[in-house]
Order: sequence, then C-alpha cells, then structure tokens
Amino acid sequence: MARIEFKAFEAVIFDLDGTLVDSMGMWKNVDRDYLSRFDIPCPADLQRELEGLSLHETALYFIRRFDLKDSPEVIKADWRQMVLEQYCYGVAMKSGAPELLHFLKKMGLRLAIASSNDAVLIRDFLKARELEDVFDVLVTCDDVKANKPDPAVYLTAAQLLKTPPEKCLVFEDVVRGIEAGKRAGMTVYAVADDWSAAQESKKRALADGWVDDFHELLPDELTT
Repeated sequence: MARIEFKAFEAVIFDLDGTLVDSMGMWKNVDRDYLSRFDIPCPADLQRELEGLSLHETALYFIRRFDLKDSPEVIKADWRQMVLEQYCYGVAMKSGAPELLHFLKKMGLRLAIASSNDAVLIRDFLKARELEDVFDVLVTCDDVKANKPDPAVYLTAAQLLKTPPEKCLVFEDVVRGIEAGKRAGMTVYAVADDWSAAQESKKRALADGWVDDFHELLPDELTT
C-alpha cells in the first residue's frame, strides 16, 4: 500500500487525463469518430503518437498526418463540442481522487493541474465537478509551448505556486509525464491506468512510487 508523507511537500501537482479522470478511452473514441467523418480509419499507433501532445499540437499532427484542410482552431472546436458533455458529466474520476484532493486542500497544501489537455475543457470539467476552488493553478502545455516530457509545464506550475520543485509532489499516469516531472526535479508517483498498462514496468522504474487507488493515500479514518 502506498503511503506518502505529505507534510514533506508544499504543493501537489496533478496531471488530469488518466491520472485524476478515467478519460483516456473517451479520447480514443473521439479520434476514431472524428476521423470517420473523413472516411479515414483510426491507425493502431495513433494513441502512442499523441501521448504528451497538447490539444493544439494534436490538431497540427492530424492536419499533417491525415492531410486535413481545417485549421487547428476549427478542429479543436469540433473536438470540444464532441466531448464536452461526456467529459464534464460522463467520465468517472479515479477512485479516491475527490477525497484526496479535499484532504490535501484541508492540509493547506497548494494544488495545481499540469496537463496536455485544453484549458477551456479543463475549466468546464472542474466547474461541473465542483472542483474549481480546489486548485490554485492550472497550466497546460499550450501555455508553455512545450509538450511532456519537457519539464516546462511542471516548472511553470511550481513557479506559479511559489514552491521550489523539490517541494512539489507530482502524480502522473504515462511515461512521458513521469519523465517531465522527474526532469523538473520533483518527486513523482505513477498512477495505475488501464490505457497505459503496457507501460507499467517502465512507469514503476521511473517513478518514486506507485498508486493503484487514491484511497491508499488517505488516513484510515477517511477510508472507513
């Protein structure tokens, strides 16, 4: 069972998709359904190729690979429309995630999201889940113009949190995200996720710890 001494840290930074939310399958379906509009089959390697890319970079990738004529802005707007209701109200949060967030906030730790996802969607998601007041900072890869495993998104989050990197704890679900947190000089815990199950051995090797369920990290009195 994972146990973390949270008092050793001043801030906790979370990735979102696959870390706090079981949404990776949703994004795979969006890619498939979007490409079907153009009678393009979804390639088997697509999810691997998109790992760590921001929404804007993903749109650019689609334009290049599939010879699409729409602008990145139009493509992103289409994706937002496709996922908004399901993302905000349909996909499930990881087991124990809401409880952990509120526990950390009550402890006085500063909290941030550092994600490759779209800021508009993230804010809508947080509002729908009544979590908008939990996080002090939201940073996306689009904000820093660099994709994971570049550490920029984590370093920027730490800067905005006014916290040195070595006092930041990160939770991530994929290898590139774990690498980004480690390159930022932070403690990184890997989170189990079905969509990155093939990466488990590498995730465990790179990370400082492993989490199967966020309930593991809560005091016993909060899990009974």
